[in-house]
Amino acid sequence: MVARKFFVGGNFKMNGSLKEIETIIERINEAKFDGEVELVVAPPALYLLKIQEELKPPAQVSAQNSYTEKSGAFTGEISPNQLKDANVHWVILGHSERRSLFGDTDKLVADKTKAAVEAGLGVIACIGESLQEREADQTQAVVERQLEAIANEISESEWKDIVIAYEPVWAIGTGKVASKEQAQEVHANIRQWLAKKVSQTVADQTRIIYGGSVNGKNSGDLATAADIDGFLVGGASLKPEFIDIVNSGKA
Repeated sequence: MVARKFFVGGNFKMNGSLKEIETIIERINEAKFDGEVELVVAPPALYLLKIQEELKPPAQVSAQNSYTEKSGAFTGEISPNQLKDANVHWVILGHSERRSLFGDTDKLVADKTKAAVEAGLGVIACIGESLQEREADQTQAVVERQLEAIANEISESEWKDIVIAYEPVWAIGTGKVASKEQAQEVHANIRQWLAKKVSQTVADQTRIIYGGSVNGKNSGDLATAADIDGFLVGGASLKPEFIDIVNSGKA
């Protein structure tokens, strides 16, 4: 079995004042974490550089989004090359809120992923089904469609820069969470798909993390599943319990 380093991302979304986020960062800086856990936090873009200055290694900052182009007349967007230039190594792409609220299609997410990887960034690539799709037994079809769009744009060697975040849309911000068995089933199926469509090496090495109402109470149980390699945390990343979630990683 390939050892995969536990990965936890904190997605602050459009939350927090600078003072509030600095308090969160101070809490993270003072916490004691397992050295085998990779920790990334994603504040609003306005605060990225300030937080990067204050966040102590090995914790890293991530952008919440980036565009497909290196530069140009794209008001309001951030280039992956600009993120790289600013030493921001990670970016979240394809989050369900970007897909549902801002029209990010599978193809656009794939193009953004390609641009980010080519710029030298690490990508937290989000996939997941809606409640209606789950109830229609379409979970696997949806996540495979979303993954295939990405796989069509990147090479096998570029998968090393990607962390897959499975986030069932029905569990994001709702208080509902997939059971360990539900999440493990999807994660295992994703790994099998990677083995079949990309390579066994990529399947073994790619970290597949879970997101969707993860908190300090359920993270420990979820973390024991064989194919859950960490978490992408939303609301709970703004709270003290985020430290417990990060520390729920496998020994």
